[in-house]
Amino acid sequence: MSQQQQAQLGSKERSLFSQVVKHYELKQYKKGLKSAEQILRKHPKHGDTQAMKALILNAQGNTDEAFVLCKEALKNAMKSHVTWHVYGLLWRCIKNYEEAIKAYKFALRLEPDSQQILRDLALLQVQMRDYQGYIQSRRTILQSKSPNRQNNSNFRLNWTALAVAQHLAGDLYDAERTLTTFEETLRSTPPKTDNEHSEALLYKNTIIAETGDIERALEHLEALFKTNLDRTAVMEMRAQYLLQLDRKKEAEKAYRALLNRNAEYRNYYDGLRKAVEIPDSDVESLKALYDEYAQTNPRGDTARRVPLEFLHGDQFTEAADQYLQHMLHKGIPSTFANIKSLYSDTAKCETIQRLAEGYMAGKHTPLANGSAEQQVNGEEGSEIKKPSFEISVLYFLAQHYNYHLSRNLSRSTELIDIAIEAQPEEVNFQMTKARIWKHRGNSQKASEAMEKARSLDQRDRYINSKAAKYQLRNNENEAAITNMGKFTRKEAVGGPLGDLIDMQCMWYVFEDGQSYLRQEKLGLALKRFTNVYDIFEIWQEDQFDFHTFSLRKGQVRAYIDMLRWEDHLREHPFFSRAAISAIGIYIRLFDNPKLANHSHGINGGPKNGDSNERKKAQKKARKAQEKQEQVEAEKKDAKKTASVGADGEVKKEDTDPQGTKLAQTAEPLVDAMRFLTPLLEYSPKNIRAQQVGFEVFLRRKKYLMALRCLVAAQSIDSSNPINHEQAVRLRHNLKSLPEPLPPKASEVLESKFSPLVPSDADLWKLNADFLAKNNESAAHVQASLRVRQMLDPETSDDNQKDVIRTLALPTVPLEDAVQGLELLNEWKGPSRYREDYIAAAHERWPEATAFMSKAE
Repeated sequence: MSQQQQAQLGSKERSLFSQVVKHYELKQYKKGLKSAEQILRKHPKHGDTQAMKALILNAQGNTDEAFVLCKEALKNAMKSHVTWHVYGLLWRCIKNYEEAIKAYKFALRLEPDSQQILRDLALLQVQMRDYQGYIQSRRTILQSKSPNRQNNSNFRLNWTALAVAQHLAGDLYDAERTLTTFEETLRSTPPKTDNEHSEALLYKNTIIAETGDIERALEHLEALFKTNLDRTAVMEMRAQYLLQLDRKKEAEKAYRALLNRNAEYRNYYDGLRKAVEIPDSDVESLKALYDEYAQTNPRGDTARRVPLEFLHGDQFTEAADQYLQHMLHKGIPSTFANIKSLYSDTAKCETIQRLAEGYMAGKHTPLANGSAEQQVNGEEGSEIKKPSFEISVLYFLAQHYNYHLSRNLSRSTELIDIAIEAQPEEVNFQMTKARIWKHRGNSQKASEAMEKARSLDQRDRYINSKAAKYQLRNNENEAAITNMGKFTRKEAVGGPLGDLIDMQCMWYVFEDGQSYLRQEKLGLALKRFTNVYDIFEIWQEDQFDFHTFSLRKGQVRAYIDMLRWEDHLREHPFFSRAAISAIGIYIRLFDNPKLANHSHGINGGPKNGDSNERKKAQKKARKAQEKQEQVEAEKKDAKKTASVGADGEVKKEDTDPQGTKLAQTAEPLVDAMRFLTPLLEYSPKNIRAQQVGFEVFLRRKKYLMALRCLVAAQSIDSSNPINHEQAVRLRHNLKSLPEPLPPKASEVLESKFSPLVPSDADLWKLNADFLAKNNESAAHVQASLRVRQMLDPETSDDNQKDVIRTLALPTVPLEDAVQGLELLNEWKGPSRYREDYIAAAHERWPEATAFMSKAE
């Protein structure tokens, strides 16, 4: 409490104020409010007490009320650092970090030596990656005259934090100097068991290495080689430094020492290969190197597996034969997963197939140790028997023929059926059967097969999750959440789904959204994709916990790695997929506002972006849902008490569980930008990201930004058919503008766009040439037909007939065939074309669910 505010209170109220602070820190919010009310009865305009009460209200989930009270506190105590500090904390809680930093800085003007405010400011600065500000705050904390400054743990933490700030800002020499200065201040050498000191020395070593002075980094590392507690890290860093300094003999010894500790880590083999300077062309020397470790580590896998990548011809055949027989005799289920990466080499793929088929036919020479058919896992007398060599071969071949580079689904089905007949209780066999059905396009039978596999081992979380995923891909949302509920907390707020979202189970939330998207339930789909977006926001926010924890525990290197990982957080594939799907929905909502009126997103209505029509559609939808909202409001009143999770924190009530408000947005393209901006920033090499970016910017009439996305997509894959379609559409739009673009914008646009599609290009001829050049690819033909339909809607009948003809192409994949059906649905032509397409597709893919009639 500030001195001015303290003078306003008597001794009893000052004691009560201390209790308010104590109750808040112990999360005893009711007691804290009671004490605050006692003070405010006597001093109703005491700003610090009002601020503390606001802080407690915010902790209870009443953020709006807290802000109102805190602003009143500021009016009553404008010169109190407490009120400004609390004001900053409230802004931080709603993630408005800029305003929070402003409030903290104002509080520091009033109380420059406040350690707590300085720490809070420093946390926000590193969170916002304001490294120069972070350095200044950390230096101020270090130089402060606080009585607790010399506390051992805080003393080390503050020095280390300053070094981290300098390191993150790129001031490597200053960071090293800070750590050295700290070491010099120590009155006695820390004991060898001091883990924090050991970690700090290694952190200093990494900074020296980052300066590029590897020789000095090695000298420093040698000094702590015998005493540092992280022995493995020291040995790895030493081997790497020796290799970088071209001291190959010493590097060889270092890597051999590492391999003696762990002969299964591939990076050690790669380092040893560089140290002994064996060129890739010297296959014999490479083979001898790995054979050496295969003999000394007979139970290992890496030394046997890696040579399969560089061996060829007879040498590969011999090595692959030994490896496969060794693995299959032992009945290792992951054998195929270990070697499928070799299938990119067609010759190796054929060799493996020939060997495996030979095993099944009995045309092979058994290994010296014989068959393991009668052996059992573990000790003698174990009840769990390994599959026989013949069964292992069947399972391997079934996976082989199911793989996309060696696919023969009929053969795969035949083999797995034999294996299942021999061992009907084997879960892996049933799972492979489900995957085969998936690749046949039959999501219903795939789901049933995976559910059967789950029933064979109901205690296994992995197979349970697999069954749920396959059910979602068959649009069985209720069955999927029932299965997932078998492994979620029963007391979780929101049931199994609420627990999965709280536990950040992204794969389930994403697959659930994709399922609703296929069912045209756009609101629910948007809800799930927004849940994924929110999970990444939480991950970003969770850094706060580690800014102090990691430094306090001395885990500095891990902390630096975490910060660098967080800087690329949204490059994660799940974020990209969810963002692309959400943007696609918003584009559809912009093109057809009536989609937002239907709970199932029924297609229909004109495809335009008229804002007046959108407003009318939303008004109609609101009226239709008044009764439902009334019922929901009554339920909320009945459950007025806030839900509390297992961690004791208040769970905010979800006011839009069905995603209705998300789907009925008045500005779908503005909402799409929420996903698109980080998507383009962190995944610029994702071609789908650039393509959906083009669609959004084209509709927003941001032609330069649309062109930027188009050029980026073209640089990623110039043969992508969507690029052709979008390029023609952009040129067509530019030619159809009611008013020309400003001269400067037009000049810049044409300078970049003319190399792709010249301004005077005949779009009909351009599209015809593209079709003639790519007439064997269904995806390219579909893109060309989309362009033709856009240029002249009168060609609709011919276009739909040509879509049907794509099914006759010899190499058309199932995915492109499904896209063709979606194209016909989009055009809404006569039903006979759709029926003819489904009939032709069903004849070619009789098991594909997409082309089955309702009766089937």
